[in-house]
Amino acid sequence: MYKGKGLFNLSEAQLIDSFQDFLTNLDTLTYGSYFCELIDISTEEKESNIGLFQELVKSLFLMKNKVLDIEILARAFEVKVLKYTGYALNFNHCIECGRKIETSNYISLQSLGGICNYCNKINGIGVTYATYNILKYIHESPLEELYRLSLDKETKKDIYKILNTIINQNYLKKPKSLQILNYIKEE
Repeated sequence: MYKGKGLFNLSEAQLIDSFQDFLTNLDTLTYGSYFCELIDISTEEKESNIGLFQELVKSLFLMKNKVLDIEILARAFEVKVLKYTGYALNFNHCIECGRKIETSNYISLQSLGGICNYCNKINGIGVTYATYNILKYIHESPLEELYRLSLDKETKKDIYKILNTIINQNYLKKPKSLQILNYIKEE
């Protein structure tokens, strides 16, 4: 690898997996593109973030091998992107007062964490205790352990709304890959 005028150039590389199988399925193609798009919008050019790139490769292999529900994998990857780029959600302590909390029904979108029952719930979104606990589990678990997780459509939708809002408010660009898939599925 050597630096050219503006970009680095590779003179030789060995392909481990091209994920060619993604091209035969609209969902895997779109979600694979979405994962790469999230990396693109959440990192700076020339930024080294080995942990995040390892999570990307892990996600692509999990998707390729159909180890877990693709929507759950996408939400888990979003949580990992937030974590590795400095926007990790705090599920263990109240964002306002610092009290230890086991569960909550409110997430502060401004401070990125749970709010206990004693503090004012502003600048955030109300969630069910189940949704909060699932987000906490996703946050604390490695991607490869999430195959045990099974969620109903409503919970998936709630988690998507929360993470989509956080991603859209914290990164300069908004990801568009999933919008295309949702548009196609609606028709």
